[in-house]
Amino acid sequence: MIARRAALSLMGGLAGAALMPLAAAARSRRKPPRLRQGDTVGLVAPASAVTLPHELDRAIHWITGMGLVPELGGHVADQDGYLAGTDIDRAADINAMFADPQVRAIFTIRGGWGGARILPLLDWTSIRTNPKLLIGYSDTTALHCAIAGRAGFPTLHAPNAASRWEAASWESLWNIAFAGAMPVLGGEEAERASGRAARTLVPGAARGRLLGGNLTVLSTLMGTGWLPSFDGAILVLEDINEEPYRVDRMLQQLQLAGVFERVAGVVFGQCTRCRSRDPDYAGFTLDDVLERHLGGFAKPVVAGFNTGHVRGQLTLPIGVMVELDGGARHLRMLEPAVI
Repeated sequence: MIARRAALSLMGGLAGAALMPLAAAARSRRKPPRLRQGDTVGLVAPASAVTLPHELDRAIHWITGMGLVPELGGHVADQDGYLAGTDIDRAADINAMFADPQVRAIFTIRGGWGGARILPLLDWTSIRTNPKLLIGYSDTTALHCAIAGRAGFPTLHAPNAASRWEAASWESLWNIAFAGAMPVLGGEEAERASGRAARTLVPGAARGRLLGGNLTVLSTLMGTGWLPSFDGAILVLEDINEEPYRVDRMLQQLQLAGVFERVAGVVFGQCTRCRSRDPDYAGFTLDDVLERHLGGFAKPVVAGFNTGHVRGQLTLPIGVMVELDGGARHLRMLEPAVI
């Protein structure tokens, strides 16, 4: 508790059923080490170039404010078109961070596009051997999914290092990554605090491994061999700047691929600025699309959960066993994400 208060001061106050018994599931997977004050963490740019004013400085500021010591990847300031350097160099930074025993976790500086390009270039033997928390969201979904499928240890869907780390996001990260706790995520009290009311599309409860992330990235990876098995999973999705017809298209892709048949429940987070702008595709709202795809499930579904391209988003433990309560609109962690 003292460490948390100290870190918050530094941050300036902003800071279905399981496929196997829960205990056996927890024992069957290696987990990353928890974070501690003073730990060295890597900062990498696996996707778009870090070009916004003061973006890298902001990432260093937030990570230092958490009481962590940032170590920059060798190519985070590179630019190759719209990418943060060549595919080979971006992959090399991630490989180096996983191989370095002094680095306890890895934060992505930003998202954008490009993570899927480097998946075949990563050293998966080294990654499996050296489980570490990978922390980020948006395009980082490509890495979350690949690690869940190829390495089998938890990662954290949370703000990128250069995001605005408000108090709710920092508290959520601290509970999961530093304290090793198993908090309840979401629910009525959290909705009041964030000002974002989620809604129940289908009530009920289900347990499964939490998987997913950005809908666009996940749908792009369908059929590539880089996604984990979704059998019995709790699927979480979010997106930004996608018109309802595009969300419809991507959800239909998941439907045709059999994903919705296999999962135990669905959490659809925030879809920021996902409204119709093209008059030729103005017939349905986002809510209409979600209701048509997910409203008839015989499994719990929650929409509007506090994750995605919004301030104060919660940290979600990808690859961890959780229980989704559709009526209460919350996720309960059933095992720690770290050791």
